[in-house]
Amino acid sequence: MSKDNNSMESLIKLLDVADALPGAVALRARSYDLLTLPDGAAVVDVGCGAGRAVGELAERGMRSIGVDLSEEMIAVARHRRPDADFRLGDAFDLPLDDGQVAGYRAEKVYHELADAAKALEEARRVLAPRGRIVLVGQDWDAFVIDSDDPALTRAIVHARADLIPNPRAARRYRNLLLDAGFQDVAVEAHVGVFTDPAMLPMLTGIAEGARAAGAITREQETAWANDQRTRAHGGRMFLALPLFVASASRPEE
Repeated sequence: MSKDNNSMESLIKLLDVADALPGAVALRARSYDLLTLPDGAAVVDVGCGAGRAVGELAERGMRSIGVDLSEEMIAVARHRRPDADFRLGDAFDLPLDDGQVAGYRAEKVYHELADAAKALEEARRVLAPRGRIVLVGQDWDAFVIDSDDPALTRAIVHARADLIPNPRAARRYRNLLLDAGFQDVAVEAHVGVFTDPAMLPMLTGIAEGARAAGAITREQETAWANDQRTRAHGGRMFLALPLFVASASRPEE
């Protein structure tokens, strides 16, 4: 198996663990509720990954469509849910007709988009009048991590955030939606708390990213990562993520 395949397999395993946590399950359910759509309505899940949300939306009676930029993710999604509708595409050019869907959902996607405004223009195009949009995402510059070295932790969090195309997109959801002409805009704040050792790769990964960016030394990375490993193995790991859920409606034009 190639290095890229190993990386993708590791990512999918990490996502599966995170998505199965009770808080993540509840947050997805909340995002479905905020779509406020009738049975049989068409909904696109942008950045669908392995397709968990597409399956859950279908269980709620929606005609769900999953779109992802990654061919590997689409392949996994189709393997897991062969009866579902998965399409290759990106947030700036969705494989959908004008006004084709009544709902648009994107979870943990907009921080990867350098031009969030352009993505929302595309969301308006594919949404029918009075269609609903729901965005879910974490603020990468506001991770809360317990450690023996708070100053180093701050440096790691900020340095890793700077490697993300749009790390603070979630805190901008409201204004982005207003600027794009959506109405009935509402935002909710949630906090995801992670203490399971299975999430340790996420913590060591942000330290590795900070070191690769030149923000910390290899010795600092090693010391910090070892602290987190000790905490994880001793049941003392603590990671909290501020998560924002924004919902809005496309105007009737």
